[in-house]
Amino acid sequence: MEYRAIGLMSGSSLDGLDIAFVVFTETGGKWEYQIEHTGCLPYPEVWRKRLAEAILLDAKSYLQLHAAYGHYMGSSVLQFINDHALEHRVQLIVSHGHTVFHEPALGFTAQLGDGAALAASTGINVVSDLRAMDVALGGQGAPIVPLGEKLLFADYPLLLNLGGIANISAALPDGYIGYDICPANRVLNQLAQQKGLEYDEGGQLASKGFVRDEVLAILNQQAYYTLPYPKSLDNGFGINTLFPLLQKANLSTQDALRTMVEHIVIQLTRNTGRLAQKLSKEKPLQMLVTGGGALNTFLMERLQNSLSPLGVTCVVPDEKTVQYKEALIMALLGLLRWRESDTVLKSVTGAKRASIGGAVWMGQDA
Repeated sequence: MEYRAIGLMSGSSLDGLDIAFVVFTETGGKWEYQIEHTGCLPYPEVWRKRLAEAILLDAKSYLQLHAAYGHYMGSSVLQFINDHALEHRVQLIVSHGHTVFHEPALGFTAQLGDGAALAASTGINVVSDLRAMDVALGGQGAPIVPLGEKLLFADYPLLLNLGGIANISAALPDGYIGYDICPANRVLNQLAQQKGLEYDEGGQLASKGFVRDEVLAILNQQAYYTLPYPKSLDNGFGINTLFPLLQKANLSTQDALRTMVEHIVIQLTRNTGRLAQKLSKEKPLQMLVTGGGALNTFLMERLQNSLSPLGVTCVVPDEKTVQYKEALIMALLGLLRWRESDTVLKSVTGAKRASIGGAVWMGQDA
């Protein structure tokens, strides 16, 4: 069976709206994919500001933004469809939305981007709100990608996403698991912006800095790192906790970036090491690394040097998969929802059961 879907992802790093048009084939439960067209539409400054400050809004203003962002995504998708001559080819749009609130301990998660507005704008059926059902069942609602990784990247026992937040997935003997490890690009980008840059390309600034051990120790002592999985992070941990600690230390931008890179590497190595001990050593352990951080040459060099003694090799795939894996998996999760198949693994999130997550909006005129 062939399916054609668009996946939308707005990450916590606020770099833009990722769009991927993917053709999936499913035969006897085995899924294959072809990413045909992609695009990252950088947010205009007005939208970057609105999304960044959404957490401060009152309820009415938040709902207005929720609807407006849904229409914004709709117009972006229509432009993407026009640019790539995809008229009448797209069967489904699947939107992750932009996470503003993620409080599973309090029983809720909220992603901006009204699915109804997106469906109405495009005239195409939409799946959105992919996390809500899992959280309602007592789960973390995150990471949301592991089921898609299990179906599409089964050859890799370890998978690492270096986005605004770094998260890991592992195919352990007793079940598939995944969880958030630490903030990553969101903090690195925020530091680079002090120099007027959107991000530290290739880690060039970080490579010129020095690790400040006293600050690194404070970063590594955060209580979250002692918690067992299942666990997940919201954007506030990086923005409101780690970034202020770096600012308070009054470091140069280069030293702050270098110290943050070392913090990320240490946390990734600790967690990868724990998981690697549970995996078979019959063949070398390969870890698929995607997300914008996979293109940070300095970060990847430091990470590989740190993981080599553990027998773990980082594998960075083609650039489309690196940049658009999350949009790709959103598209797949939406199709699973459409087929009324599970979209979330309870072994990942800690929910009472696996669930079929996502709201369906019929944009197509019957």
